[in-house]
Amino acid sequence: MDACFAAFDKDGDGYLSIVEFEFICRALFRNDRGKIYNVDESQLKEMYSIFDSNGDGKIDKEEFEICWNRWIKICTRPKSAFLIVDVQNDFITGSLNIKQCAAQHDGSEVIEPINRLLETVQFDAVFYSLDWHPTDHVSFIDNLHLREIDPSSAISKEAAQVYDTITFRGPPLLKQRLWPRHCIQDSRGAELHKDLKIANNAIKIYKGTNPEVDSYSVFWDNKKMMETSLSSQLQGKGATDIYICGLAYDVCVGATAIDALANGYRTILIDDCSRGVDLVDIEKTKTTVIANNGVIVNSSQVKTMVEGKDRRPELGYKLALEIKRKLNFTDDDDR
Repeated sequence: MDACFAAFDKDGDGYLSIVEFEFICRALFRNDRGKIYNVDESQLKEMYSIFDSNGDGKIDKEEFEICWNRWIKICTRPKSAFLIVDVQNDFITGSLNIKQCAAQHDGSEVIEPINRLLETVQFDAVFYSLDWHPTDHVSFIDNLHLREIDPSSAISKEAAQVYDTITFRGPPLLKQRLWPRHCIQDSRGAELHKDLKIANNAIKIYKGTNPEVDSYSVFWDNKKMMETSLSSQLQGKGATDIYICGLAYDVCVGATAIDALANGYRTILIDDCSRGVDLVDIEKTKTTVIANNGVIVNSSQVKTMVEGKDRRPELGYKLALEIKRKLNFTDDDDR
């Protein structure tokens, strides 16, 4: 730490100015081919202010210790988890297959690039999520007769068709998109595809197990009533970065990425390892992830990122914001 501080303290005054901090960012945010990533000026100033915790316009050695231990070290040596979402038979060849929903996509296309990553990249942890529904699940259109539709629903029970969104009577009211019956617990349709490689020591996360609420995100059900075990498992692995891919891009993959960002993780969506239902919704998913300081990459870029050789400023900024949140939380506790 001391050597790094001294190297960037160009004028030797014992502090880092914002100009000197910018040199740190230029050294930090680059790839293994020598490309230096541009850091947005407003984000540069905000990151500087986060580490200038006493607000005196300079970073001293004590403040730099936080910067070094909680920011630079993680940017250069991340702990990476690979989360493969719902690559199950029903989404590839079964009742809710991607090709059936969107003719331009075939869910099986994700398998080869995912397998290649599993074979070539040393992730710190690998997770597989599985939709795992009981037979009376609320999302199945053929279960409409089991529940009352609220008068406020835009579509009546009699008119409802697959993929429509209706409103079930509460309390609380529940808006629900209707799907074909899929991924029934212990059925062949719920199994991971036979061609998908299963990593040693991988962890399986089951979601959608409550018959009364759907669960797109691998973190939570759609009503945020119950967590899966994913958060605790990630914490146990010390994960800082989550690489997310699978099926469907604009449904479960997107919802999981948005929750990962909300939970403070540096989040990377792998574009060519994901397929979705609707092209417009896929683009909305990408826009939301980028707007919340996530990154979207191709699988060919993953290895150097996991190894800390390709360091993106968006992820550095995301981490700095998380450090700020935790520092503010600590300050509130002290008060």
